[in-house]
Amino acid sequence: MLASEESNSEKPQSEALGITAAERTEREVARRKVINRLKRLEGQVRGVQRMVEEERSCHEILTLISSVRRALDAAGDEVLASYLSDCQTDLKDGHADTAAIIDAVKLARG
Repeated sequence: MLASEESNSEKPQSEALGITAAERTEREVARRKVINRLKRLEGQVRGVQRMVEEERSCHEILTLISSVRRALDAAGDEVLASYLSDCQTDLKDGHADTAAIIDAVKLARG
């Protein structure tokens, strides 16, 4: 393997794609936000399970389930926003797949 090939294969994928350090940082922040939301969701779902096991009132359980749905939608919104942000860059460069963008929006809308 040539030295230049070796250095390219060891570069992070983001560098190989021409993504700047600021863009990597922005993506990392967005990724952490989604992960934190999902961790909170995980705790809420466990809470629903515990409430059912404890035979809590249906109203309390349904209230928490409603909260879980809203939190899951918010996590989906974060993912979609991040995806669209990436697509916006691709649109400027003339490389965007508009069908994929439309599909992502449809998926997010349920």
